[in-house]
Amino acid sequence: MKVKDSMAKFFSHSDKNYGLIIFLLFIGLLFQVLTGGIIFRPLNVTNIIMQNSYVMILAIGMLLCILTGNVDLSVGSTAALVSALTGVMIVVNKMDTVAAIAIALGIGAVIGAWNGFWIAYVRIPAFIVTLGGMLIFRGLTLGVLQGKTLGPYPANFQIISSGFLPDLFGGDGFHITTLLVGLLGIGIYTFLAISKYRKQKTYTTKTGGLAPFVAILVITNAALFAFAYLLALYQGIPTVMVLLTALILAYGFVTTRTTMGRHIYAFGGNQLAARLSGINTNRVFFWVYVNNSILAALAGIVYAGRLNAASPKAGNLFELDAIAACFIGGASASGGIGTVPGAIIGALVMGLMNNGMSIMGIGVDWQQAIKGLVLILAVAFDMLSKNRGR
Repeated sequence: MKVKDSMAKFFSHSDKNYGLIIFLLFIGLLFQVLTGGIIFRPLNVTNIIMQNSYVMILAIGMLLCILTGNVDLSVGSTAALVSALTGVMIVVNKMDTVAAIAIALGIGAVIGAWNGFWIAYVRIPAFIVTLGGMLIFRGLTLGVLQGKTLGPYPANFQIISSGFLPDLFGGDGFHITTLLVGLLGIGIYTFLAISKYRKQKTYTTKTGGLAPFVAILVITNAALFAFAYLLALYQGIPTVMVLLTALILAYGFVTTRTTMGRHIYAFGGNQLAARLSGINTNRVFFWVYVNNSILAALAGIVYAGRLNAASPKAGNLFELDAIAACFIGGASASGGIGTVPGAIIGALVMGLMNNGMSIMGIGVDWQQAIKGLVLILAVAFDMLSKNRGR
């Protein structure tokens, strides 16, 4: 009973991401059993990361919108439009890949500025503006492509989402560099976790005890090692995973260690109080949507590279996956609560569910229904937790 109480105390006072990691592992092990061991095969693990990379990118940008108490329904259409324009620039007009990507990201910024202007300065509700944007940008996508699919892309474009890092040690059938990077990551994570625990121990008594912390740390590190080992058994670290890691670190730092990040959380917590404390809430609102559309453009580039084509159907329901990932990852529908790691874990949960259900032969219709149910349950859990805390 004491162990149970200690674990409950630990989770109630610790980072919610610990609980999310346990939930992710549970979902993975459940589908490992249901799929007869297919879900954790090295090739499949790699495919889960690569196939869901665009969702994780979108989830990072969507999280900032949700922190303000809003969503962006236009990200799927933005991704589709940008991928269509890259197809025209690179496949049709043979433009330099780097230049085309830079222009595509710039177009994403312009789209974000369009949304941000109406939302932040004209004060049209974000739901209405982005719903209109979803229709506008989807229509432009269909107009640009004229119902055609453009492809294939050159190899230097595909490498963004389909390439792998080389093995510096020349492993034969086993990617040694990937395992070493995994061990380095485990070391860094352990150091940061212990440092955070010590600070909590110094400045507060609400740590939940050493034993639960060590247990969760061991489980997490074991999962990280297994993940790195499985990647090493295939072709190593995907290029897009390096991009994702950079985004996670950058946005994790911005949201937790910068003035801009504190302003976003303050905005979502209480917009009036934030304005009265001197925060330029219009500017915060504006740049959150500019940033989100830039990441949506990046997701469109990654998706086009993965598909090796610009398709009129690209981006369909991307916004649902991104929003669901954030809510499953602990973000609050009322704003002010949520983390970048949580959104990433939520996206991985969605990816595992999609992959597992596909392997099991469950149709797309039921997959959509189940994902919608999970989204409702995630928000319901958030609301019940808040009501219990009152």
